[in-house]
Amino acid sequence: MLSGLGRLIHRRRWTSLVLIMIMTGVAGAWGLGVLSKFKEGGFEDPDASSTLVAKLGATYFGSTNPDVLVLYSSDTMTVDDPRYQASVVTTIARLPKANVEEIISYWSFDGKAAESFASHDRRSTFVAVKLRGEDGATMIENYHVVKEQLRAPGLEVQFGGAIPLGEEFGEQVVADIVRAELMTALPLVILLVILFGALTASFLPIIVAVFSTIGGLAVLHVVTYATDVTSFALEVVTMMGVGLAIDYSLFITSRFREELASDMAAQGIAAGKPWKRERDRRSRKAAKKAYRTAMRPVRQGALSTTMATAGRTIVVSGVTVSAALAGLLLFPQMFLRTIGLAGIATVMVAVFGATVLLPTLLALLGPRVEFGRMPWRRPTSKRAQRDPNSGFWYRLGHSVMKHPLPYFAIVLVILGVMFVPFLNVQFGSVDARVLPEDSPTRAVVETVKRDFPNGSAEPIDVVVSGDLIPRNWTPAGKDEPIPPYLEEFRQKLGSLPGVSDAQFTGYSGTYGGVRISVTHKYEPMDRHAQDLVTKIRGMSLSKDGYPMHVDVGGSTAAQMDLMSSLMETLPKMALVVGIGTLFLLFMFFGSIVLPLKAIVMNVLSIGASFGAIVWGFQYGHLAGILNFTPTGGVEATSMILILAVVFGLSMDYEVFLLSRIREEWDLTHDNRAAVARGMQHTGSIITSAALLFLVVIGAFSTAGITVVKLIGVGMFVAIVVDAMLVRSLLVPATMRFMGAANWWLPGFLAGLHTRMDLRERSTPLTAAGPAVPPRLPDEQPFPYALHWEEATPVPARPAATPPAPRPRTPDDGPAPHMPPAAPPMPSSEPPEPSAPGRAHRVPQVDANEAFKPVPPPTVEEPPKLVFRTPPGSEAASSRPENGGHRRSEEPWTPWADGPPQPAPPRAPRTKRAIVPNPDGSGWHWGEVQDDA
Repeated sequence: MLSGLGRLIHRRRWTSLVLIMIMTGVAGAWGLGVLSKFKEGGFEDPDASSTLVAKLGATYFGSTNPDVLVLYSSDTMTVDDPRYQASVVTTIARLPKANVEEIISYWSFDGKAAESFASHDRRSTFVAVKLRGEDGATMIENYHVVKEQLRAPGLEVQFGGAIPLGEEFGEQVVADIVRAELMTALPLVILLVILFGALTASFLPIIVAVFSTIGGLAVLHVVTYATDVTSFALEVVTMMGVGLAIDYSLFITSRFREELASDMAAQGIAAGKPWKRERDRRSRKAAKKAYRTAMRPVRQGALSTTMATAGRTIVVSGVTVSAALAGLLLFPQMFLRTIGLAGIATVMVAVFGATVLLPTLLALLGPRVEFGRMPWRRPTSKRAQRDPNSGFWYRLGHSVMKHPLPYFAIVLVILGVMFVPFLNVQFGSVDARVLPEDSPTRAVVETVKRDFPNGSAEPIDVVVSGDLIPRNWTPAGKDEPIPPYLEEFRQKLGSLPGVSDAQFTGYSGTYGGVRISVTHKYEPMDRHAQDLVTKIRGMSLSKDGYPMHVDVGGSTAAQMDLMSSLMETLPKMALVVGIGTLFLLFMFFGSIVLPLKAIVMNVLSIGASFGAIVWGFQYGHLAGILNFTPTGGVEATSMILILAVVFGLSMDYEVFLLSRIREEWDLTHDNRAAVARGMQHTGSIITSAALLFLVVIGAFSTAGITVVKLIGVGMFVAIVVDAMLVRSLLVPATMRFMGAANWWLPGFLAGLHTRMDLRERSTPLTAAGPAVPPRLPDEQPFPYALHWEEATPVPARPAATPPAPRPRTPDDGPAPHMPPAAPPMPSSEPPEPSAPGRAHRVPQVDANEAFKPVPPPTVEEPPKLVFRTPPGSEAASSRPENGGHRRSEEPWTPWADGPPQPAPPRAPRTKRAIVPNPDGSGWHWGEVQDDA
């Protein structure tokens, strides 16, 4: 199918280019709209008890994290100064009620309750503002309306809270992307020129990368109409869109150049511009026309073969990476689900760009893809004249084949040492510290925590709800009695170990619930704080024998619910992704051993990257280099994201390597040679692809958001380990240990694989070439190898008695001069196969003579099979039209009558098209010559 797609693209290359340009323009205009649709957060489990408490707080009780937190400070006045009070109260009193729903300040309370709104030096206070609006966009709009009106005269003003924090977060994401693109543009171009060795070829991956990024944003915009999308998805779309597009383009372009050069050499077409060697203009014009005519089928054949081989590999790789990212859809967290959707969309767009847009450009360019060739790429260079079997990767492959145990042991030790820090991992939550140190919203949060009495305390919120909650009771009332069962429950909460206070902080008669905030002396992620949440969740409350609902929230409870949700879903993700990957690789490689080995190798790469993340971020060893604030833990959802993305990328390189090894195995059935040649063909390409991807990811490691840095570093380490250690050393060593067992396939699965085979197949040239035996079918129904070998010599037969000469007559003319016959000479060489016109009698053979297995193989030589023509069928040379009478019992000789000749050129075809009128007055339907 992909081979046919390559031929179709070549025939309709200009139409394809126009359609893709229109598609890109529409996608670009549509994709920019996604920037205003992002949602913040999304790390919580929507079905968890802590999430319900947070929603109730925002809807009925008043959120403990206000929409806008305005911090007022003075160097000379305190909050007790009437001038300080007049400045703040007058300012907030003038806020429009159409935009602001609620305002809470120091002067809203009396006595002890007001002290939490004043700093220790009483020179600062904060005002909590709740905005109106049903969605984030409306609330952001209201925030910009009242932002300037919140500035009090004579006081320093800083803005924090959920809305300013989320807005700065989104702006930082866009700034990170712009900076990353600027940082990587020049290094990418330089590396592409070095790796491709030609200016034209080096710009093709950049074109595909731009198309993939634009298409990914357009698809992401569509996703926003079905579900909320986090702003982190923008980073993932850019990172994976550019990285995968460059990787895929590298494989497609390299294979096309390889096939084009091979086909041109087979056809005897000189590289460059051979028509310029002609002396006169007419000769040059005729030679140029002949060159283009000869190149058309060669270019189409090279593109068809490229799509059938490298194109097929890229499609399988894209589906495999998408299957790994699809595991993120099983998680309930919006952060993971939307990034999974964004990643799948980006991968599919990158595959489309590599299999449609890039072949279109290659069909248009043809040999011009080598324009701007660098000196090291020219045919006269030492590198071009070097023996392909003497390259670094070929020698490395043979070295690993010769000494597999040392390579295997050294790599495992390195990976084990890198994994050790992950054994002490501590998971934490996302807070304002993920922003840069100079962030204004982060400064507000840190000031409140440092300078205010209860600023560092993150209480545990307990919501008691049920129909028995009194409808006419308000806990803020002074003279109203508190229901005894609620007061008793509050006192129980206050008496728990480590609890410093427990107070009623919210009531809703509409919902029928009351909130009690429990303040403790522990850090939010401390083990003692988690034990306290567990104890509260184990408590129960009832009235008159009817139980009440008790839900526990707060940052500690939310982190515990998050980890519980991740640990519950992670095995499901591993099962789904593992089964999907095994099935896809089984269809592609025709083996059940290689898919299992691929999964194990990917797990080793991921384990090494996880250890590096803990060492760099939890321990803080990379804080100085990457400029972030260590929190003593790593964010759990980011680790899940790295797990999915790195697994997909590692499988990407595994498919590229093993696909070429499998292709060599089908040709030689020599495991050592197949691995060495597969590494020679793909080793430099995989390394180059990994290097280019590292440049893209490395730029994101310098992002301002710590979570993005963490993802970038994790992917960076995983790709380095995968490309340098796992694919280059560990995979070949493992394949050497397993030998022919790499390709083992049980008999009951052979038929299934035959019907679903996705292996690469090269399309042989139709032009004349050296006479070689045709390839045996890829779907071999035999458990042993097939091998072409020299046919058994036919025993010499006595020469037939020539017929008696006819008497000559006068009409026959003079007798021709005949040289004397040479006497027969004995020869030790086996006789040549019978020529046409010679007949022999040989004993009849069994019908199964066509496939005779040789005895079981030794260690040094695989089993062989002699391919013979069964009796009852005639070879091509024995057909009457060929003038031969060779009998079918003789050993079959490929192309005994010479190689097949190319089909005669077809007559020019015409097609209907819209053409201009001769007088230039308009257009009409006419017939034009089809040059495709």
